[in-house]
Amino acid sequence: MFPPRRPTGGDAPIRSTDNDAAVARVSAVKKGYCEDPFINHFVPRAHFLPPRPPLINIGTYVRSAGIDILVNQWLSMASQSSQRCQIVSLGAGSDTRFWRIAAHSAGPSKEHLEVYVEMDFPEITTKKAMAIRKSKELVQGLGDPADVMLAQGGTALHSPRYHLLPVDLRLDPSETLEPALCNSSNPDVSAILNPSLPTLVLFECVLVYMSSSSSLRLLEWFVNLSKRSENGVLGCVIYEMFGLGDAFGRVMIENLKERNISLPGAELFPTIASVPIRFLDAGFSAGRALTLKEIRKNYISAEELERQNIQFGILG
Repeated sequence: MFPPRRPTGGDAPIRSTDNDAAVARVSAVKKGYCEDPFINHFVPRAHFLPPRPPLINIGTYVRSAGIDILVNQWLSMASQSSQRCQIVSLGAGSDTRFWRIAAHSAGPSKEHLEVYVEMDFPEITTKKAMAIRKSKELVQGLGDPADVMLAQGGTALHSPRYHLLPVDLRLDPSETLEPALCNSSNPDVSAILNPSLPTLVLFECVLVYMSSSSSLRLLEWFVNLSKRSENGVLGCVIYEMFGLGDAFGRVMIENLKERNISLPGAELFPTIASVPIRFLDAGFSAGRALTLKEIRKNYISAEELERQNIQFGILG
């Protein structure tokens, strides 16, 4: 007889959601919905994974395309104003956006990206750092290999333009983000972030796993960081669940509970209108929220929709 399975403790269930997203992206890439030559580096045995249903592939594509559009707009604004900018991806997981920006010669100039920072649980950053070091292609995307360094026992990785940091975003930012990004306690060490540069913060399914107080504290820290400079500009791109009070949402919440995953932040977003309000309450001056359906209808090119319709038989 096998012994009883040990209960999954700590943050392992939350961390497992990154694998869900990565597997969905592999499927969307394999089926031709998305282009991402780097995702396989972060997903073991990716070529053996079965494809996901078409609806999952479509959702993955629209999610990725919508965020890409906004990130490219940010880079374009920096380029047009002859400024350099910085991007911080919170709960980055297996995301490949930095490498896609670095490899993309067309469109917004990557030369205007001063620094790109990714943060996540130490267990996730350790795996990502190992995957980066093992891949010649990923290391080359960071610049001179001699400038790529592991740190903090292999949980962090640094290069001139890219930084991977282990941080529990639920903890007090003054004790986690401040020393990690600003080095305020050590004036002899250069800070990673510069408050005077336009800063874009990316949240993809992050706030829903945080308590109300923790998420507000996190947002306010970035708002206050931008205020440290007269020229500080802060933007955020968020992809988040909302409206989980209906029948579908309740079923999803129960299914997640079976995996020991709770959503303490779900009540903060009962409607789509509540999403920007959360940011306005934290000190942002403006905000707007769209559904994936609205993004697909209004922001995906007619040519791409036609391609998907012909290739996959997608209508509407």
